[in-house]
Amino acid sequence: MKISLITATYNSADTLRDTLQCIQEQDHPDIEHIIIDGKSTDNTLQIAEAFPHIAKIISEKDKGIYDAMNKGIATATGEVIGILNSDDVYAHPGVISAVAKVFEDPAVQCSYADLQFVQRDDLYKVIRTWNAGEYHKKSFYYGWMPPHPTFFVRRKVYDKAGLFNLERGSAADYELMLRILLKHEIPAVYIKQVITKMRVGGVSTASLKNRIKANHRDRQAWKVNGLDPYFFTLYMKPLRKLGQFLKRS
Repeated sequence: MKISLITATYNSADTLRDTLQCIQEQDHPDIEHIIIDGKSTDNTLQIAEAFPHIAKIISEKDKGIYDAMNKGIATATGEVIGILNSDDVYAHPGVISAVAKVFEDPAVQCSYADLQFVQRDDLYKVIRTWNAGEYHKKSFYYGWMPPHPTFFVRRKVYDKAGLFNLERGSAADYELMLRILLKHEIPAVYIKQVITKMRVGGVSTASLKNRIKANHRDRQAWKVNGLDPYFFTLYMKPLRKLGQFLKRS
């Protein structure tokens, strides 16, 4: 089974090598790795070109990371598509093989797993662990969401549910998963293991001001899909993160 992996880059030279190395070391035999670059001005492209496993590199101006991801999805030829950001890494060489095994069941449409937040300059220094847990129909109403860097989707799901909505800003990944899992009721399988390590410093959690803005964007994600959250839903979403600090592994 071919699995396409998309990495969006823009001046990512500081961390990209780790990302490319972890994909090159995957033991799954059929990986299509696509780099979508936003016209970097550092040596991002030179680093990427040094990794022969990469199937395609596209470098052109874009409208941001989610536009780049959409281009990658449109370019991908694999049956299953995953996204790994240019500062994230897979936790071990068997990650994609584990994902492929789940998708051997033709009924499986999506999968997600656990994630570790790690120190930016030390991938082995775990800050907190996001244990996603099983998805149920009401999960989103209680502030749940799957870790987006662990989310894998069959191509036909994107054909049905659509791509990232660029108008949703930093909540585009939340809105996409809300649309796929809740609005379209497409089932997802939980892979109960850490498969991705994510460096700390996400835009939506960088400050209180950004958290307020993110909360507004999360609310809009429900609205554009014709969904009504409970009055406490969007307050529960950031509060659920507190438990991550109590579950380090």
